[in-house]
Amino acid sequence: AEAAVACPDKDPELENWNPGHNKENRIEIRNGRKLLLSSSATVHSIHITDGGKLVIKDNVQPIILRTRHILIENDGELHIGSEMCPYQSSAVIILYGRADDGSQPNPYFGQKYLGVSKGGTLEIHGKKKLSWTFLNKTLHPGGMEEGGYYFERSWGHRGVIVHVIDPKTGAVVHSDRFDTYRAKEESIRLAQYLGRVANGMILSVAVNDEGSRNLDDSARKAMTKLGSKHFLHLGFRHPWSFITVKGNPSSSVEDHIEYQGHKGSAVAKVFKLFKAENGEHFNISSTSEWVQDVEWTEWFEKPDKARSKDMEKLSDFKAAHPDKICRQPIDIQAMTLDGANLTTEVFYKSGHDYRFLCHGKGQTGEGCQNYRVRFLCGRSVKPKLTVTIDTNVNSTVLNLVDDVSSWKPGDRLVVASTDYSMYQAEEFEVLPCRACRPTQVKVAGKATYLHIGEVVDGIDMRAEVGLLSRNIVVMGEMEGRCYEYSSKLCSFFDFDTFGGHIKIGLDFKATHIEGLELKYMGQQTMGHYPIHFHMAGDVDEKGGYNPPTYVKDVSIHHTFSRCVTVHGSNGLLVKDVVGYDALGHCFFTEDGPEERNTFDHCLGLLVKPSTLLPSDRDSRMCKLITEGAYPGYIPKPRQDCSAVSTFWIANPHNNLINCAAAGSEETGFWFVLHHVPTGPSAGMYSPGYSEHMPMGKFSNNRAHSNYRAGMIIDNGVKTTPASAKDKRPILTLISGRYSPHKDADPLKPREPAIIERFIAYKNQDHGAWLRGGDVWLDNCQFADNGIGLTLASGGTFPHDDGSKQEIKNSLFVGESGNLGTETMDNEIWGPGGLDHRGRTLPIGPDFPIRGIQFYDGPINVQNCTFRKFAALDGRHTSALAFRLNNAWQSCPNNNVTDIHFEDVPITSRVFFGEPGPWFNDLDMDGDKTSVFHDVDGSVSEYPGSYLIKEDNWLIKHPDCIDVPDWRGSICSGHFAQMYIQAYKPANLKMKIIKNDYHNHPLYLEGALSKSTHYQQYQPVITLRKGYTIHWDKTAPEELAIWLINFNKNDWIQVGFCYPKGTTFSILSDIHNRLLKKTYKTGTFYRTSQMEKLEHRYPSKGYYYWDEDTGLLFLKLKAQNEKEKFAFCSVKGCERIRIKAVIPKTAGVSDCEAMAYPKYIETPIVEVPMPKKLSSAQLKTKDHLLEVKIETYKKQYFHLKDDFAYIEVDGVRFFLTDEGIQLVVIDGHHGKVVDRVTFKNSILQGIPAQIENYVNNIKD
Repeated sequence: AEAAVACPDKDPELENWNPGHNKENRIEIRNGRKLLLSSSATVHSIHITDGGKLVIKDNVQPIILRTRHILIENDGELHIGSEMCPYQSSAVIILYGRADDGSQPNPYFGQKYLGVSKGGTLEIHGKKKLSWTFLNKTLHPGGMEEGGYYFERSWGHRGVIVHVIDPKTGAVVHSDRFDTYRAKEESIRLAQYLGRVANGMILSVAVNDEGSRNLDDSARKAMTKLGSKHFLHLGFRHPWSFITVKGNPSSSVEDHIEYQGHKGSAVAKVFKLFKAENGEHFNISSTSEWVQDVEWTEWFEKPDKARSKDMEKLSDFKAAHPDKICRQPIDIQAMTLDGANLTTEVFYKSGHDYRFLCHGKGQTGEGCQNYRVRFLCGRSVKPKLTVTIDTNVNSTVLNLVDDVSSWKPGDRLVVASTDYSMYQAEEFEVLPCRACRPTQVKVAGKATYLHIGEVVDGIDMRAEVGLLSRNIVVMGEMEGRCYEYSSKLCSFFDFDTFGGHIKIGLDFKATHIEGLELKYMGQQTMGHYPIHFHMAGDVDEKGGYNPPTYVKDVSIHHTFSRCVTVHGSNGLLVKDVVGYDALGHCFFTEDGPEERNTFDHCLGLLVKPSTLLPSDRDSRMCKLITEGAYPGYIPKPRQDCSAVSTFWIANPHNNLINCAAAGSEETGFWFVLHHVPTGPSAGMYSPGYSEHMPMGKFSNNRAHSNYRAGMIIDNGVKTTPASAKDKRPILTLISGRYSPHKDADPLKPREPAIIERFIAYKNQDHGAWLRGGDVWLDNCQFADNGIGLTLASGGTFPHDDGSKQEIKNSLFVGESGNLGTETMDNEIWGPGGLDHRGRTLPIGPDFPIRGIQFYDGPINVQNCTFRKFAALDGRHTSALAFRLNNAWQSCPNNNVTDIHFEDVPITSRVFFGEPGPWFNDLDMDGDKTSVFHDVDGSVSEYPGSYLIKEDNWLIKHPDCIDVPDWRGSICSGHFAQMYIQAYKPANLKMKIIKNDYHNHPLYLEGALSKSTHYQQYQPVITLRKGYTIHWDKTAPEELAIWLINFNKNDWIQVGFCYPKGTTFSILSDIHNRLLKKTYKTGTFYRTSQMEKLEHRYPSKGYYYWDEDTGLLFLKLKAQNEKEKFAFCSVKGCERIRIKAVIPKTAGVSDCEAMAYPKYIETPIVEVPMPKKLSSAQLKTKDHLLEVKIETYKKQYFHLKDDFAYIEVDGVRFFLTDEGIQLVVIDGHHGKVVDRVTFKNSILQGIPAQIENYVNNIKD
């Protein structure tokens, strides 16, 4: 009785059912009938309803059920095992049929389905097997280091090396080295050693480096007796390898080659297969060789003379770069000056004149124009000896973290990529292995790629290993090739994509799925996915389901549309699910109202584009599929589409725990926002609800091998149909802003989204791009990403003013010890890291790798470690940097504190950018205003300082310290922002000048396109200073000046340039951005006294119109308190609005020539520079050396007791005579080693004195 309760196929009320094979047989199981399927069958369809029940018998023999569909409803039930009694045998349900075979689709479920409708029960419970785990030892290409014995030597291990191997086990019994180059005694010892080896033992003998000089006849004859034919005549540095069984000379294998000189490779290699006592085979391999290492030269731009008709002459490059290019390069690479790869063809012509041709990829016409090349040159050869004993012949033992004894021979596994390309995931089949431990498994074949199985530089990069096989299978029966059942389908896929699907609808009775394999499931039509909960509402206790609904221990692979879709359903548990090789978003929440679902320990990898939604599509699909768009729509693929993700989360109130996104065409985890619910969920929540919904638990997740990003929080989807106003189709990607608040109410307190223990590595573009609201990261790891982390808020204001983005207690690694695998199709391979070793690169050989990228703000970075960020010649790499080509604001309230650097040269801590590849002209507004606050000096060594771009004179002062390697300066001060909106016209370039540096204006183009109705400018400014603002055309008729990041009583004075004859109307107001309300606070009146600008009353202020210079002066002063991270005051944003009536004949409004020298101010330091940290306080060995130089031009400057001087780390060296002083510093320890003065009177007679002195200084 207990067995009957636990095991559904033991129910005594069941009747045996064996319908046989008849494709016309439409099965109806109803009226309480209970059937036990005990043998394989083929039917047209199965309908289980009205209390009917179908149970699959737990047979010894496999059961295969072929059917077009199975529909379960109205108290119908389908059982395969139970939670208490998992199914132990093999059961396969095959869903067959073509989309165009004429069968009538169900209006709700469609075709090829297993459907659960109202009142239906689906219980599938397969064997308990571990779903996925991690490698615990690195898997090398070819498996050379997996199992058995590995021996490798080079210089320092000269002579004849012997290994004695037990033929019963393949184990090395003994080994020795005989330096027969050095002494004849070694030759005698070798002969004696070989004589003592017992017959039947295996001998592996080889030469490393040189072994012939003192090799006597006794050793030569002893080796000949063993079966060698070449050892008798072994010559100087000859590579030689030999394997034999002692006492059986005919078993010998041998290879020998003569030495090819110091530039020539030479290899002698042998291998032999043996059978051990236990029946397993093992392979012994021995390689003796001279290896030529190679290295790339630096990049060279094409010399002017290099062109010879349609070919380039190597001799011209050599002449332009003497002693830097080898005589005969092994390979040549070419690249445009902006970083695009080119193709080179190398050949000889006209005797020894070495030439090559360069052309664009895929083109054979006209050669390249502006490009650069580098040459692969060989070094001198070095010896190498390798002996391997592979006990896993054509097989590999995987060492894993967890007990995998549940994985059995015949099971299929997938090992994830641990490089940038998701296509390095590899499948294996499990083999029997009597010697394997519980955490080991033997698989057929060898790995093609490197798969990391360890923590590298502090980052857990262990490859995920997923189980694909289960004993219960639901699969689609597929055609051999693609056919068109949906528009343009076969333009994108050459295989059949009309698979099966499982769909669970509203008011189902019970659904629990575990231990199931799904393959060839999903269709390229909406609503047909491997597992699909469709508008099912609450599926946990809240919805009356006890036990709650779950999908556990499921393997979903080679799917044609997603993995698990949660649509209009809440509270579902998706746990221990592997999704592999899927089209479209893999783990997918659809409309926006899906909440409280938990994805726990799920693995998704190899996620490819699909045709279904704009966000699923790649660029080609985006251009060709325009259904739903308004006529005239022109797709922008990287904006509208190109977002396919492993986890696509349409509502932040879901839980993701212990999950891995191990390779997607675009992104690992993407939180996207639906301003209103879409599809059949329309109307389920009020507008803006999901944008303010607090995030569920996001903990211990990892993302790697993705192209766009490991994780994104940003963007929304278009929730309205296409129209003439917005031609894009519905669900196209659009902008969106996330700002979590309690109860999703923006008027209630903020509730930060917490991201804990997130790991992102080997993502080509971003480790994570997170836009908020309060988004806080803690204890995270980033490595080998193009850009580790970007925290964004808004280009003008944070969408949720007062919030901040934060990361703390986290680790960033620029270029780790995971070098990846060099392959023929991997174009992005080049030098990197501190050792310049070859490695896979994220984007291009000169792409500026960054740890944290500052963008928008405010941002807080606290207690983070940066490791292995090192710039190379031609490539800027830095721990901290800024977004490239940035038109938007940069917040002076971006704070860093308690920063640690390990293996990061001080020159690579920060980089502000310079014109060139990737940075372009570095001329956009945000590029010019970059800034962050070094709170404790852990970056700059000056606590409380600000790091700014070196040429931003709006915030520099005389004591700022330039750091040329950073293209930045270290400054002190109090800073804020002016946000200026200019109307009528909106296409002006603005020039702003600080009065104490009038020769260094800052030009701002504006962040918006020229077609908008206003333009905006947002410079960072020094408080308590005077400025003037000018325009490249006639001044705008209207200006709105917002005081951003001003604390109460902070002020600046600004003169705005206008044409003579202009009249003004000026008022102040407060704008509440949250409530979208504006309150007038005062009016400004004209005064004839500049001093009166100081007098400001709550409702009254003054402006000064200097018509002679054309400057309208205002004192901009904040009247209200503000929160720490807020851009605006607690009452709202304080603004001054200017309306100007400008004469129609007015010209360009540039008053600089009239304003100065009248309004020049003397540069002074308002906030003293902080004291530099002492040596004892520094956390790294390298440190900044402060050098200050002050010169004088006056002939008798010393009469005023002022002297020219050079100051090195606070010590001044004065120059009291007319002339030039040189101070020489040791660049290693920073100490002054010499000081010399050259008087003018001497230099006039012997001008070469300085040159001679400098030439004698040591390098």
